[in-house]
Amino acid sequence: MPRNKGFVLASRPQGEAKAENFRLVEQDVGEPGEGQVLVKHHYLSLDPYMRGRMDESKSYAASQNLNETMIGGTVGEVVASKNPNFKVGDHVVGSGGWQLYQLSDGKGLQKIDTSRVPIQAYVGALGMPGVTAWYGLNKIIAPKKGETVVVSAATGAVGAVVGQLAKGKGARAVGIAGGPDKCRYATDELGYDACVDHRAPDFAEKLKAALPNGVDGLFENVGGQPFALTTRRLNAFARIAICGLIASYEGKEKSSLEDLRILLVNRAKIEGFIVSDHLALWPEALKELIELAATGKLKWRETIAQGLESAPEAFFGMLKGKNFGKQLVKLI
Repeated sequence: MPRNKGFVLASRPQGEAKAENFRLVEQDVGEPGEGQVLVKHHYLSLDPYMRGRMDESKSYAASQNLNETMIGGTVGEVVASKNPNFKVGDHVVGSGGWQLYQLSDGKGLQKIDTSRVPIQAYVGALGMPGVTAWYGLNKIIAPKKGETVVVSAATGAVGAVVGQLAKGKGARAVGIAGGPDKCRYATDELGYDACVDHRAPDFAEKLKAALPNGVDGLFENVGGQPFALTTRRLNAFARIAICGLIASYEGKEKSSLEDLRILLVNRAKIEGFIVSDHLALWPEALKELIELAATGKLKWRETIAQGLESAPEAFFGMLKGKNFGKQLVKLI
């Protein structure tokens, strides 16, 4: 059997996550036992939520345990099986973590069809990020035709899908992204009506100009100053979906409303959500997303790091917005 390599969490970050917080380990994989499958991972997904799980603090999910394989979504291929539900050659998506191989009892593994879309899409636009976008937009913001929806991290794994779905509902989609290249991609490729660069010195003025009719829906992935400025433009009965607050994950910037009166005066709704709380809706969401992708109506972009050893640096870069679109690590 092959040798496995993977990263474990060696220590908890004090401030920014660093290379010394991870340790690369190598060990024998072992033969699958009765009811088990051995999966060879093709891609590892890197996502902002991982940073929060590295801390030992109260959250919606348990903290990542020290000296255990780092959590993470994966797609790969079954290379050995003693489980009747899986055969060698099946492509699967699961949570195999930062490692080359996973020995699993099959729980949490889902077979996927890669005949119409690339395998890595199942940890991106057709996986957790895509379903997150679908749920937040449809079940919390629920835009009406002609309303304005603002999306922060507009070209990221989640935001890119939100913008396209919002346009499909007939809404005006306004993105917030970091840098002119990302903003051009948002408008030219993803179909946003406008995109504002939050790194620009005149960001506040440009954001105001992009929102002449105010904000009816806000899909928040970042927090920080863009969130505070956008909430100043809320319309009556606006809806805010809080998906992530990446600006504050490493303690640099706090995310808050400048004045709660904004919500009261506008009778606005604000709701934080975690997509794993809504597993019953995943089949509906995935059916729609896969069909859109297979027919060329859903676009996305990927940043791919090569090899397992590149995962920590790619992770740090993602937290600083250096990735363009979905951040992946190609493992084979």
